[in-house]
Amino acid sequence: MSGGTKRKLRVVESAEKFFGVPVLDVDAPGGESRSSYRLVFADRSVIATLRPNFRRTHIEAFTLQELRPNCTDLPECLGVDGEILFQSDVGGKRLNLEISKVSKSKRVDLAAEAVASIFRIQSAGRQAKLHEALPHLGQNQLWLENFVASVSELADYSQGRSASLNKPALCEMIAYPGQQFVKWDCRSGNAAIGADDRLRWFDCEYSGARHGAEDFAWLIGDEAWPLQPDVMEAIVADGFDPETGHALDDYLDYMALYLTFHCVQRFKLIVHETSKRGWLSKTRVRKYDDVGAHPEFAAQLCRVGSYFAERNVATRPVARDFEDAELVFLNILKDSLEPASA
Repeated sequence: MSGGTKRKLRVVESAEKFFGVPVLDVDAPGGESRSSYRLVFADRSVIATLRPNFRRTHIEAFTLQELRPNCTDLPECLGVDGEILFQSDVGGKRLNLEISKVSKSKRVDLAAEAVASIFRIQSAGRQAKLHEALPHLGQNQLWLENFVASVSELADYSQGRSASLNKPALCEMIAYPGQQFVKWDCRSGNAAIGADDRLRWFDCEYSGARHGAEDFAWLIGDEAWPLQPDVMEAIVADGFDPETGHALDDYLDYMALYLTFHCVQRFKLIVHETSKRGWLSKTRVRKYDDVGAHPEFAAQLCRVGSYFAERNVATRPVARDFEDAELVFLNILKDSLEPASA
């Protein structure tokens, strides 16, 4: 019996004991290698998650429970059985797939709702004072240094202007005390649209505290996210919640700064993935919420990185390197067999 089969049987046995009714069907929405299963009962479906990290399972359960009184933009925690978390099923239509199917105007509407829901989640986090209870993310000096130094990954795809950056100063600019709850990992594959047409986010295992703009960096810097960076910046500005405690311009400046280096992290993942597996189809990437190892996604990421790096004087050399890298991927795309619209 394979490890995946054993894990599935363990989850089903736990669920039937916990809920007291039989599981009629089991599906792995993110693929068999992922930690979550959709369990179908006679009257509803439930998501069961068995993560390899016990602590993260309980952080997720705690976060969902604390947010629930003031927020319905996330699943409801139904209970925990040891290492297995049960939560309500927010729907099978993942945002990363849905936004690729609709018109440009509808994409803007979906993006605006995604942004609004993140602001609502963060507001609920403030009300629950989660910044006092959860880990403060990205505070370690080594983490900051690695985050900034990763711009060297652009050198093989550009003229390497990023080597001139004042890295210690940038580490100080990016460092931020954990004063705001953040969901973290707000990639579009971690949101879904339910039968009630309501968009909700899921996957809170890495939740913590930081500036707050990082959640939008995860969304905008998702290489499979099809909206242009100026459109997303305007959507965040339009939906901005002044209760964050920041002035809008300062907030957008920090978001741009963080996004610049977040895009470099995604760039590294794409380069690493293609070195192992080659380019993947966009359909596969979206279906399994994989790293965006497709030249069109890579070019989009570079476009986003360049746009936001341009906003801050300290990161403008990165903008030029991203522009160079974008041309590399556009040339690969032009030579590929898959049409850009696929």
